[in-house]
Amino acid sequence: MSEAQSTGKTPGNKNEKIGSVVSAKMAKTIVVEVTRRVPHPLYKRIVSKRKKFYAHDEQGEAKVGDVVRIVECRPLSKLKRWQLKEIVRKAVQVTSDLSAIGIEAAPSRRAKSK
Repeated sequence: MSEAQSTGKTPGNKNEKIGSVVSAKMAKTIVVEVTRRVPHPLYKRIVSKRKKFYAHDEQGEAKVGDVVRIVECRPLSKLKRWQLKEIVRKAVQVTSDLSAIGIEAAPSRRAKSK
């Protein structure tokens, strides 16, 4: 009897996917959109298919636009069956606070009502 059979766990790789984060508004949950290119079954033209996965992000480190790797896990909620494994590439975060980079914002030009 092998080592894997005696412990009761099957030695297998879990399913992994790479996609971009489209939402990080929930607590400890991110929504990852995975895009894959497949040939159309009838016309054989390459088409892009997209699917969204809900993934568990314990530390809340993934932000919108990041490219992440998610791995399959046990069901954590009604929709969550994946968890964040690593952040492959961080997205550039754009700030709207111009004073942070040394630019003063122009005063607002509203028409005064009489």
